[in-house]
Amino acid sequence: MDIEVKKYIYDIQESIHSIENYLDGKRDFNIYMGNKMLRRAIEREFEIIGEALNKIDKITPNIQISSKQQIIGMRNRVIHGYDKIDDVIIWGTIVRHLPILREEINTLLNSSTE
Repeated sequence: MDIEVKKYIYDIQESIHSIENYLDGKRDFNIYMGNKMLRRAIEREFEIIGEALNKIDKITPNIQISSKQQIIGMRNRVIHGYDKIDDVIIWGTIVRHLPILREEINTLLNSSTE
């Protein structure tokens, strides 16, 4: 695996861990909605994840990450359409896509060390 791609994958892994730490193991939409700082912090981590996926896609477009285009698209909406951020979509991404992304990233990192 290209060293630059590996660096971006580590960045994604770190942002996933950060989101999980911010939530402190609590997957509660009401807590998320009630804490602006938490929402902004998670949005920032998704910006990082989306940017890293975008850069990976330019270097290695055939890399197997199932929700790559959706996360890149969400990153673009968060950055360029801050006034149109849909908290329900972000929450859905946390609940549905983040666990899968975590597994895919861990698999990529484990396969690159073998």
